[in-house]
Amino acid sequence: MEEKKKNNANRNGTKKKQPEGKATEEKVEEVAVESTEETEVEAKEVEKESGPKPAKGKKGNRRSGGGGGNNKAMEVELNKQKELVEEANDKYKRLLAEFENARNRNEKESKRMYDIGAKEVLEKLLPVVDNFERALQAIPEEDRERAFEQGVDKIYKQLIVALEEIGVTPMNAEGTEFNPDLHNAVMHVEDEELGDNIVAEELQKGYMYKDEVLRHSMVKVAN
Repeated sequence: MEEKKKNNANRNGTKKKQPEGKATEEKVEEVAVESTEETEVEAKEVEKESGPKPAKGKKGNRRSGGGGGNNKAMEVELNKQKELVEEANDKYKRLLAEFENARNRNEKESKRMYDIGAKEVLEKLLPVVDNFERALQAIPEEDRERAFEQGVDKIYKQLIVALEEIGVTPMNAEGTEFNPDLHNAVMHVEDEELGDNIVAEELQKGYMYKDEVLRHSMVKVAN
């Protein structure tokens, strides 16, 4: 009897426990359903706030279209930059040419001014050369080997070499055809041995400075 009672008691206990498990499961399901519904509600609210998502196809089209526009804009900007570079190069070339022309003009002007100043100084030295030549011509033949006369001759030759290094050269007009650009005719003589318009004698030596006349030759011309 006691065993039967225990068995009945156990059965009754299990029967009582089963409703408690079912109740728990039902509560878990209710909580899960409520959380799911809350999640869906929150997702809808977020979607309303952020706006509808664009369709994939449209999104892809918009990206492709935007890329094409960017490429076109970059190409236009690149062409503009190329034009600016070409314009800058053209300005640089023009400025360089103008600079070269200005430098050449300045060099020519400086050279011309230097030559003008040099000619003024050299013209004043020519009478000194003339006096040296007169002094050497006046030395008697027997005295030419003396030390003093030799010293004078050496100084004269040194002066002539220095003038030649600067660009001063004598014309040596005697025996050449008369040229009014180079010679200054002060006398005319009759000489059958010489042809017409030939320099018979150079009375004063003329000099050239580079390609310009430093002093005209004073000459005697045969008719």
